[in-house]
Amino acid sequence: MPPRVVFVGAPGAGKSTVAAAVANRLGAPHIDTDSLVETAADMSVSDIFVTEGEAAFRARERAAVVEALQADGAVVSLGGGAVTDADTRSDLRGHRVAWLQVSLSDAATRAGLNQARPLLLGNVRSTLARLLDERTPWYAEVASQAFDTSAHDSQQVAAQVVQWLHEAGESEQASSPSVTETHAAGTLPGSAS
Repeated sequence: MPPRVVFVGAPGAGKSTVAAAVANRLGAPHIDTDSLVETAADMSVSDIFVTEGEAAFRARERAAVVEALQADGAVVSLGGGAVTDADTRSDLRGHRVAWLQVSLSDAATRAGLNQARPLLLGNVRSTLARLLDERTPWYAEVASQAFDTSAHDSQQVAAQVVQWLHEAGESEQASSPSVTETHAAGTLPGSAS
């Protein structure tokens, strides 16, 4: 059995937070690839960028993604840039992938407060805008379903994801890597407005 769900999205979308909440609701382990990288390297992502450079980080990240995608029944959150790797995008085919979408404004507020994000040092808003422009087609390519996190807290989004998983049948794998619709709080069948 592969991971139950894999989360992708821009920095500040809430991947790690929502994935942890989904894992808790499902009674499943949560695997965060940035944490795997940090454990393997015995240093923070920021320190890897500073001491080894982005290319070395991406190589470490790729190894962490391969490991995480083999975790039976887990809930996996990938780093925001993991989808820049063509092999990772290929590996995500056939997995149930939740794309957490976030507005530029919300992403800048959330991610800009976190100094541990080395790609966002300097002008956070313009860097995020560039990353969103570059990566959005890749997120769309791998996503089975999109969820808007801009106006919703992590628990609301986690509830939407769990409902989607149950509706999709957790034992089945995503049949198509195309995004069919975006869930927003209050728009799911049977959810409170």
